[in-house]
Order: sequence, then structure tokens, then C-alpha cells
Amino acid sequence: MSTTRAITKEPETANGDGNGRGHSAVHTLLRLWPYVRSVRVRLFGAALVAVLASCMGLVIPLVLKWMVDGPIADGDSRGVWLGALWLLLLGLGEALLFGLRRWLVARPLAGVEAAMRADLYRRLQRLPVAFHDRWPSGQLLSRATSDLMLLRMFLAFPLTFLLVNAVTILIGVIIMLVQDWSLGLVILGPAVPVLIVCIVFERRYHLVARRAQDQVGDLTTVVEESVLGIRIIKGFGRHRSQARAFHELARTLRGTELHKARLLSSIWAVIVTLPELAIGAALILGTVQVADGDLSAGTLVAFLSTALALRWPVDSIGFLLAMSQDAATATERYFEVMDEPPEGTLEGVLEGARGTARPAPTGPAAEVDRGLRFHNVTFRYPDAPTDSPPVLAHVDLHIRPGESMALVGTTGSGKTTLTALIPRLHEVTSGHITLDGHDISALPREQLRSLVAVAFEEPTLFSATVGENVLMGAGDDAGDAELRRALSVAQADFTHSLPHGTDTQVGEQGLSLSGGQRQRLALARAVVGKPRFLVLDDPLSALDVHTEAAVEAALRRVLADTTALIVAHRPSTVLLADRVALLSGGRITAVGTHHELLRTNTEYAWLMAGAEEETALDATARAPGDEDDDTNGAAESGTHTGTDGDADSGTQRGTGALTDDGRHGHADARTDTGAGTGTGTGTGTGTSNGSNSTSTDSFEEAAR
Repeated sequence: MSTTRAITKEPETANGDGNGRGHSAVHTLLRLWPYVRSVRVRLFGAALVAVLASCMGLVIPLVLKWMVDGPIADGDSRGVWLGALWLLLLGLGEALLFGLRRWLVARPLAGVEAAMRADLYRRLQRLPVAFHDRWPSGQLLSRATSDLMLLRMFLAFPLTFLLVNAVTILIGVIIMLVQDWSLGLVILGPAVPVLIVCIVFERRYHLVARRAQDQVGDLTTVVEESVLGIRIIKGFGRHRSQARAFHELARTLRGTELHKARLLSSIWAVIVTLPELAIGAALILGTVQVADGDLSAGTLVAFLSTALALRWPVDSIGFLLAMSQDAATATERYFEVMDEPPEGTLEGVLEGARGTARPAPTGPAAEVDRGLRFHNVTFRYPDAPTDSPPVLAHVDLHIRPGESMALVGTTGSGKTTLTALIPRLHEVTSGHITLDGHDISALPREQLRSLVAVAFEEPTLFSATVGENVLMGAGDDAGDAELRRALSVAQADFTHSLPHGTDTQVGEQGLSLSGGQRQRLALARAVVGKPRFLVLDDPLSALDVHTEAAVEAALRRVLADTTALIVAHRPSTVLLADRVALLSGGRITAVGTHHELLRTNTEYAWLMAGAEEETALDATARAPGDEDDDTNGAAESGTHTGTDGDADSGTQRGTGALTDDGRHGHADARTDTGAGTGTGTGTGTGTSNGSNSTSTDSFEEAAR
């Protein structure tokens, strides 16, 4: 099975480099300073304590020299015990100082990690929807978890010990040169080749470290998609193919990690082997000098003890550099997200490019501009080629205050995209949108989204209680009364039969509920705050016909005081609206009442005819046995009532259902009840060849 794979190559960063490699590791890590500044005193204190501890370790060889050349050579047992006491005290002091260093950095660096994670989360919330459309969620999750863990580890250990070890090596070399400069030069012999190896290692390891962390993000994406789509995987029995996709990525990551290990082992082999050879050469040369009387035994012991004390600082260079490169890569990945401009910073650029945005009026809006209005709006997705046709082109639409407008169009015509422009989930490419005469681009997003409520086509619920999910659409002062009202409007009384009522946890994405239940809760969330402007994207698509009728009746009361735009596919949803706008080819091609468009617009009549057929078949499937047995294509009469008593006429095409004996067809027509009355006539024809039959009916409606 073909599975959705997360991208392996990162989205391009601001410097145009796919892997973000534009600066040295040091320059990259310096970007952490704003977060580290608040704990700099503790970090510097910890570094100072660690330097003191290392220096105490370098005093131990000097005590050994005194003991060998003094008390041991003279047979002074008291002097030997005194030297042993000094060695014990120095060891204890070194251990206590290293423990103090760890205590100094543990809590502050946990706070730094938490602050960086909080900033990343806030930035993700403020980034435009187009950013989230481009980036796999696993890449973002890995930045918020494993990358920040690497940064905390770097600040706690490598950052300190790169400094401490450098100081320790410098002081140790000085001590050895003072004791015997010739042996000191022997020890310094491997310094140049080790330095060259470190430079080459840094360049190679950075690329592999970046690849490994990106692959962790890819693997996280696959795991997340598999968990969220577990019903699809089990339903189609595709667990083996998903497992193969996972194992393929896991093997790729394993190979990259082994490459990292090979690089680390190669530098470690050089760093460990060359100094050991130098120490061995110094031991031989020093022994010869002691035998010749040119060097005291104590000095040789002190020199070799100092050299051995420097083994750990030198040997640790390899993995300290590796951890630093991992941290530099994690920093790059972190700031790739943080450097993305949030929604607010794009406004001035977009408005300048459009050249049509206007400031919000300070006085009352003119009557002609009141309500929701689209002014010559054109929209193209930010990542679309500049020569591609726009999704929406020159859209002009006016929804008057308190009016409900249904938006109808074929699949892919841009209905959902148009509704996303109102709460500014996307920014218009040109033109502008006004709410009561106020350009939405001039309104703060918080204010705009307090005026506009949205129920999306795909209902999304959070891992919270039913009440918490619904009240997300209201202010902080909303309570049980508002919750009960919203649930009543959405016909979501099923919540009271849940184990804990509205305090029941719905689980991740609300998947413990049915599609219709989730959709009703999403609708309740949209209406709970009594918004002035309401955007509903096909809000009743998952409901059965009986629940849909009850929700429509409740929605009519809500829509009476609200300016609403409703994306509709079914005539029953269209009838909620006062007027209908037809979106075709990214343009508004017709606006009028439902029945006006049925009479005057062929495309609209075709869309509604297809929707009527689908609705009739859906109703038959949901209520089996409720069939008419009309001999020879019986004609059914229907009655329709408009809430405004408008003069209506329309055409309906239906399919006939095969009866038990294969001889009859029937035509379906609707009977709607409302506030007015109407009459309808219909004719039907039926044919049967023993295997199928079809019928067609039409109705003309006129209201007094």
C-alpha cells in the first residue's frame, strides 16, 4: 500500500539552504543567549566551580611529587600519612565541587527548556495556516521534544566542560612544561593532528546529525499518522504495509545513527591513540633521564600523573564536539520555526502588495457597507506558482445584517477557502473583506475572532470534556446556561446520557463519538458565544434527516439575529438561508433566492437536482421499508412552504425505486412544512424490464 511519507528534506529556511546550514556551530549556538541570559549567573558560577574542581585535581600530582621526593625518600612515615590526608581532602573537595556544579545548573536549565518549549508552542499558535499546511506535524513535535532535550543536555554538560576542559588542559600543559620542558613538548606533539581531525569531524558530523534529526521527525510523523488513522489501517487490514513503511524509515534512521557512531569512533580513535603514544614516549624518555640523574623520580611521577589527569579532558573532546554539533543542529531546527513570521507581521506586507486595504472607519458604517461584504476579493495560496490561476477571482458578495446567505457550488469550487478568509485563516491576495464597514485586515485578530464564529466541515474536538469543547466558542464568563442553550440548538441532548454528562472526556479528536455527534458539538461550539457573524461549512452533512430537521428548526431561531454564511450541498440546508450565492470557477456567478435561481440558473438547478436525488436515496437507505408502490410511474404531489411566503417555483428530478415485482417505478417528491402554504403538481413516468425502472418527476411551486 502506498503510504503518506513525511518529507525528508526540510522546508527551506530563510537563508535558502535546505538544511539550514548557513553559519558556524558557535554562531548558531549564540542564538540561545536570550534564553540563557536569565540564568547566566548560575551558569558562570557552575563553570567557575567546575574549573576549581579540575584545578584541585591537578594539585594531586604535585602532592605526589612532594611525597616521593620527601617523606618516601627519607622514610618519614608521618610525612606519608600527612600526604595521604592531603590527597583524601583534595579528592573529597573535587567531588563536592562537581556535585555543587550539577546542583547549580539542574533547576535553571529545566526552566530554560520549559521557556523555549512554551515559546515554540506560542509561535505555532500564531503561525498562519499555510505554514501548518506545509510542515509535517512530526517535524514540529520532534522540535518540541527531542531537539529541546538535546539543547538542555548541551547547556548542562558540554557547554560547561568545553570551557572547563580547555582551562584544565592549558593549566596542565603549563605545569608539565615547568616540570620538564622536553617531556612537555613530547606530550604536545599530537596537538596539531588532533586539531585537524576535530575540524574535519565537525564539518562531517554536522551534516549527518542534521539528517538524523530530520529523520526522527519523519518517523514521528509516520507514528502519529498511524495512531490517528488506526481505524482506517484496521478497517482495510493494512497494518503490514504500514509496518513496512515504519520499518523502512526506522532502518534509514538506524543507518544514519550508525554513520554518526562511525564518525565518532574514528575521531575517538585518533584522540585516544595519539595522546597515549605521547605519554608512552614521555615515560620512556623520563625513565632514561631519571636513570641518568637528570630528573628526580618525584618529578617524573608528578609529570606522568599530570599527563594522566589530562586524559579525560582530551578524550572527551570527541563526544563533547558531537554533543555540541547535535545541539547546534537542534538550535537550527528550533529557530527555523521561530523565524517564521507570525500572522500579525505579514499584514503590512500583504496590504502593501494588495494596495486595496483600507483602515477601519472610526464612525458608524454606511448602511450599504453593513453586514459582511467581499470587495473584489482574489485569493491564491501562498505556495502556489505565481502564474497559476487564483482559487478565488474578483469575488463581490454582500450579506446584509441579520441575513443568512447559503454558498453553493461544485466540489472544489473554493467554498471552504472563501469561508476561511473571513476569520483570516488565510490572507486575501487582493481586495478586502469588511464587517459592518470595517476592513478585517485592520481589526486585531482577537477582536475579529470574537465577532466571527466558525463551524468547519471536519469537526475537530480536543482531549477535554464535552462542556470544555463547546465553551471554547464563548468567553471566559460563559457557564452552564450558555452550554445548555448551545447543546439545545445543536440537538446535542445525547451528551446528557454520557457517563458523566457534559463532564465526560471525549478523547483525542473526539473519536469516541460518532461523526454526527462530533458535528453537533462543533455546531454548538459555533453558536454558544452568540456571535454577530456566523460561518457554517456544511454543518449538517453527517446528520440523519430527522435530526437534521430538528437542528434546522433550532438554527432558524439563531440565524434570525445573526449575519451568517452557510456552505450548503443539500436543499434542506439551502432553505435555512434567505438568499443563495452560486460559486463557480472561483467567482460568484449568481445571487438570489433558492427558487429564483432554480428558475433562472441552469447550473444551480442541476446542482440542486443532484442533491435532491442524493437526499432521497439517503433517506430511503436510512428508513428502509418506507416506499411508495405507484403503478406505472405514479405521480406524487408535494407541498412546500417558504418561511417568507415568497412566490416560488422549482424543478426536481428523481430516480424511481424498483418495487418487489419489478413492474412498477415511483417518483419521489418532498413535503416540507413551514410558516406558509404552497401547492405542487407532479408527473411521473416509469419503465420496467424486470431488472430496473426509472422515473422522473417535476414540481412547480407557487406560494400565495
